[in-house]
Amino acid sequence: MRSIKVNLEKKYSSSYEIRIGNGIIDRIALLVAKNHKADKYAIITDDNVARLHGKNFLAVLKNIGLNADMIDFPAGEASKNIGTILDISDKLLKLGADRTTCLIALGGGVAGDMTGFIASVYMRGVPYVQIPTSLVAQVDSAIGGKTAIDLPAGKNLLGTFNQPSEVFADLNFLNTLPAKEFENGLAEIIKYGIIDDEKMFILLEDNMDAVKQKDPVMMLKIVENCCRIKKAIIEIDEREQGLRRILNYGHTLGHALEAVSDYKLSHGEGVALGMIAAARISAKKNYLDAQEATRIEEIIRLANLPTKIPGFLPAGEIINRLQMDKKKKGDTIHFVLLKKIGMPFINGGVANDIIGEVIEEMKL
Repeated sequence: MRSIKVNLEKKYSSSYEIRIGNGIIDRIALLVAKNHKADKYAIITDDNVARLHGKNFLAVLKNIGLNADMIDFPAGEASKNIGTILDISDKLLKLGADRTTCLIALGGGVAGDMTGFIASVYMRGVPYVQIPTSLVAQVDSAIGGKTAIDLPAGKNLLGTFNQPSEVFADLNFLNTLPAKEFENGLAEIIKYGIIDDEKMFILLEDNMDAVKQKDPVMMLKIVENCCRIKKAIIEIDEREQGLRRILNYGHTLGHALEAVSDYKLSHGEGVALGMIAAARISAKKNYLDAQEATRIEEIIRLANLPTKIPGFLPAGEIINRLQMDKKKKGDTIHFVLLKKIGMPFINGGVANDIIGEVIEEMKL
């Protein structure tokens, strides 16, 4: 088991460990019991993960003598709303959960986001542990304490910063991940290579087949590397006041595409398209060499992610959604752009006509 410490003994939060390994579910249960003592443990997961892994993990917790229950909700982004939050909170009350309860987020980004959000407000705050089962969550969303739910106007518009007490990434969970969900995670991995680590970008270019086959040695190396990159950024900028914003590379347009498609586009697909668009915008503004933008598009294609925006998504609606981005300041939409692979920067604003031009160029 690899261990990475996130050092946050500062203004807002306590430090915690990220632990990564293959087939470590029994050790996870023991570490939860040892490091996160509670009167009650409540696993929060979706109905897919509950069937695949939740019932087994609940049994493991009970077998070592823990007072544990499980609450599940319908899988999918459509559940990430205030109605589901209220329903889960009501079930926690009926189970007798109080301030001595520890919540356990078992699942992908939706389960992690909602559990972290509930933990930040239930009884004015209870601890929670992240056990991510999707690749997106293992390399990105389970780390860093950003929690959120969606509003009708857009994604992740209601949320809190609430760091987990610990994160456990068992790579064996990836074996049951559908191909499309694995590819969603590849989008986030590619993002890390683009914004921080050109060596990892090259590793992905040269070994994409092994990555797609979930080679265990390769996956352990890549997941650990992504976690180290993110933890280093969080330690400098926990509350996204500056440097942490580079983690949003591809996400500004990606979230807008997800919302306009009514979430027919997955998170990874939206981010993949957003990363290509940001690279093209960077090249149009003469920040990035056009060949570098082509490399980005090619690695996204190699990962079986989309490189073209569906023709049924109107450019005007996409730009309107961008105006609702939670990270904008006033009327300025800040994009993460590139000077080269491994060298991002926050742009002070991109004109709508350039955004519209790139969207039209990328349409199917």
